Formats: sequence, structure tokens, C-alpha cells
Amino acid sequence: MALQPGTRLGSYEIVSQIGAGGMGEVYKARDPKLDRFVAIKILPSAMAEDGDLLARFEREAKAVAALSHPNILGIFDFGKDGDITYAVMELLEGMSLRDWMKQGPIIPKKAVELALQMVDGLASAHAKGIIHRDIKPENIFITVDGRVKVLDFGLAKQLQAGAEPLTSSQAINQPTEALPKAAIPGLTQAGVVMGTIGYMSPEQVMGETVDHRSDIFALGMVLYEMLTGRRAFSGATAMETLRAVLQDAPLAFASTHNAIPPSLERTVFHCLEKSPNDRFQTMKDLAFDLAAS
Repeated sequence: MALQPGTRLGSYEIVSQIGAGGMGEVYKARDPKLDRFVAIKILPSAMAEDGDLLARFEREAKAVAALSHPNILGIFDFGKDGDITYAVMELLEGMSLRDWMKQGPIIPKKAVELALQMVDGLASAHAKGIIHRDIKPENIFITVDGRVKVLDFGLAKQLQAGAEPLTSSQAINQPTEALPKAAIPGLTQAGVVMGTIGYMSPEQVMGETVDHRSDIFALGMVLYEMLTGRRAFSGATAMETLRAVLQDAPLAFASTHNAIPPSLERTVFHCLEKSPNDRFQTMKDLAFDLAAS
């Protein structure tokens, strides 16, 4: 049941509901201590009773709270009020990249400008051992003053400094949109495939080792879609899309009839190499090429 305006949640006063999704409702609220408006993300009480979902919500809040970067959605507080678990975040004004792209392909200069901000934010997360694992247009927000904010680190996995990359079993057991592994040829029966269909790296699809280079692949898919107005990999069904991620090469930019510099096309396609070893190895490497495109 949606919270009504005027409801108190901890020290915060609910103003209005501004969104809802699989991971909870989002409200505009007033923070009386600092006299400012904030966004509050709530895990519904029915979901809060599920230990796995609650752990996912807390993981997202803690992962984002560990970051302090202008291109990453800031989180201010995390707590419980009765049976309600919530995170308090900065309130954004603008639109998602998905909504922006409904207007058509983005001109290369602007696409690069936006992508560089995404890269900067993700580079900061990677430097602290956090990988996003669900980069897609819905998780990129553009504020009214043109600043990019990376949202929803609900799939993020903190890697201990100096630790080995995530193993297959670790990678496949982080909750998100999933398909049974039994449905994908070559995969074992245990666990599920993590990620959003159409924006998963080949190693995510296969349940193999996942590290920061999966974010590079996903960012390449987002940039491809920004420039062309179509997805890099798609199919009539989810399984055909996953097969395309594993086996197909994206169509060349020339087929879109958009004036996209060849250097930018090379940069995007370098992100989309099937093997992580063949891609850019860091976001800083990608930023260097983007800036020169």
C-alpha cells in the first residue's frame, strides 16, 4: 500500500510517490534536519520478509553509500521504521537515458559527452572494487543540467582488495532478472544467469568469471544503442538475444546511415569483443579512446 503524503518515515516526511519497480517504491520526501528534499526507496513489507530480497536491498544501499562521485546517485541514509526498510537518496530531476533515446539516435558528440560521464562514474566504482553488473539505459539518468547519474547498484558485488575475480558460482548467485541455466546450451543446471536480457556480457550469459570488464561490454552496448537507435544484440525471443550476445557481431554503423566517425565505431566495437581479454581492460583506457574519437 502506497504511503500517503504527510506520513513520517523515521525523521522524513513523505511528499509524494514518484516511482515504483520490482525493487520497491520511490517517494519524494522532506528531510527536516537539513531542510531539503530527498528520494526514499522502500522495500515493500511483503518483500522485506524475504531474507534474500532484503539482503539484495541492503547490498545496494551499502555499495552506493561507499561511493562518492558526481556521476553516481548519492545515498544519504539507510534504516528501518517498523517493518519498512528504506534508503534515502539524492532527489534527481531529469529523465532516464531510455526516455531520452525515445527521441531517436543521439548525435555522436553528445553521445560521447554522456558516455564519458558514465565511464568516469564507473571507473570510480571499479577503483573501490565494485562492479555494477546491470548497466542499461534504464539505469542511466540525465539531470536537467546535463549531468549523468548511474543508478541501481543492486547487482553490485564488492571484490576484496587483492582477491580473485568472482567465480562462476559467485557470479550466478547475485539476484536479478534471470533465466534458468538449463535453458542455455553448455551451462550447468545449478543457479541462474544474472543480468538484464540484451545487456549482458558473454561471460554473464555463460555463468563464467565476471569482473569490471563486463561493465565495459554493457557500456559498449548502451553506447551502440545511443548512436544507432537500435540494440547491439537482439532476437525475437530472450534465448535468441542471448545467442546473439554469444555468437553474433553487431551490424556496422554504416548500415544505420548516421554520420558516426570511424574512430568512434572502432571504440564501441572494441568494448563489444566477446572475450574480456580482447576488450578495453579499464574504464580509463576506454575514456582515453572516447575522448580522442
